[in-house]
Amino acid sequence: MARPRRKTHGSSSGLAVFGIVVLSLFIVSAVGAYAMLWWKADKVAKLDSDHCPVEGPSSVTAVLLDVTDPIKEITKIDLKRQFQKAVAGVETGGLIEVYALSGEEGKLARTFRGCNPGDGETADPWTTNPKKIQERWKKAFEEPLKQIAEHIGEAGEANSSPIMAGVQRIVIESFSDPKANGKNKTLYVASDMIEHTDSFSIYKSGADYEAFENSVARARFRTPLDGIGVKLLVFQRETAKPLSDLPEFWTRWVDGNGGEFIGYERMAGVE
Repeated sequence: MARPRRKTHGSSSGLAVFGIVVLSLFIVSAVGAYAMLWWKADKVAKLDSDHCPVEGPSSVTAVLLDVTDPIKEITKIDLKRQFQKAVAGVETGGLIEVYALSGEEGKLARTFRGCNPGDGETADPWTTNPKKIQERWKKAFEEPLKQIAEHIGEAGEANSSPIMAGVQRIVIESFSDPKANGKNKTLYVASDMIEHTDSFSIYKSGADYEAFENSVARARFRTPLDGIGVKLLVFQRETAKPLSDLPEFWTRWVDGNGGEFIGYERMAGVE
């Protein structure tokens, strides 16, 4: 009669150990994945009421629209295109402000202020709701700026055109925010660039920078443009005096105030 075989526990013990190891690895992986999602969610920028990161915008863009005189339809279309291009250049977290210049010196109407909160395509589907992110972007950023673009160039007439005072106001109120220190700053000025105030008038003196330097306007409209890139979007107007020196005049004004002159672009059409 054959002797009964002893039961061996080696195989079952090995399976148990293997199962424990697999379970441990699963738990570690799950905890790691949760920790990673928690970390990524914690890194999502907290936004203020203007949809800007609470620690400050990643860049600042300001657009000054001269509405002291009406412009022709072809110029409006070209300006709208340039405005949309400027808006498209504002990255997620970047702030854009839009101002309308009036005929009253230093008085501006701010028509928009807000940051690009990012659209649904930039959202992380694991930590956010891309659909809600897209809706927020459309409501807070795309649609109001689209409305501004649609009505661009609609204006009455004013007796003066205080462009320098308008730039000065924007620089002091917008670009001087401590949260914007060290950030990329860009100013677009859409205008005929014919400064006309009691202090100095290009209509009277022409685009003569020496005449400007000898006027009270030089000190009155001194503007700290340090660290700011300035681009001019210029409406062309028929004037009694030739203004071929207009680009040089404004280049010297920007440089003289410490700014970086990044462009002078003539809009289509002649007013």
